[in-house]
Amino acid sequence: MANVKVYNMKGEEVETLELNDNVFGADYNEPLIHQAVVTYLCNQRQGTKSTLTRTEVRGGGAKPWRQKGTGRARQGSIRAPQWTKGGVVFAPKSRDFSKKMNVSAKRGALVSALSKKVADGELLVVDEIKVSAPKTKEMEAFRKALGLDKRTVVVMDVNDENVILAARNLPTLTTIPVGEINTYEVVANAVVVLTKGSVKKLEEVYA
Repeated sequence: MANVKVYNMKGEEVETLELNDNVFGADYNEPLIHQAVVTYLCNQRQGTKSTLTRTEVRGGGAKPWRQKGTGRARQGSIRAPQWTKGGVVFAPKSRDFSKKMNVSAKRGALVSALSKKVADGELLVVDEIKVSAPKTKEMEAFRKALGLDKRTVVVMDVNDENVILAARNLPTLTTIPVGEINTYEVVANAVVVLTKGSVKKLEEVYA
């Protein structure tokens, strides 16, 4: 089992935590992680775009001028794509972009992504995250104390509104509850910060 250092919000080491290998020591499975990320991104798409083809635009039933003798190019409808206010060629239509992925595959992808972060030294554990008030400067001090200069996701075991509000204005810091952790958030962020409570909950669910 891997051992990681546990820090407080001042960046001081307070203890050492042993991680469960079933969650944080799994083999790296890049194809499975890729599938989970693609599925997540596809499921974020609304698919509500829709424009009109030449058959759907109102009007244009009459031929604008006779076929021959005018000296102009032949035209059959003023709603053809080359006309102003005409239809759209290969118009995008509403569709469902969602994809499905087996629950076991989702779990495997998340465990693999977390294990990769541990192996690369990009996963940090803090004892708890608390702020006295929803002040950005407190989370900024926390970010600097731990040297979180790159894009970071903070996974909280307690849905603390003050922490969420305090971190909201920091462009490189994202906060999510442990129940919403997913493979995309783990992969898209350079550093993953877990609270001790989050580690315990993850091990309870995925170990």
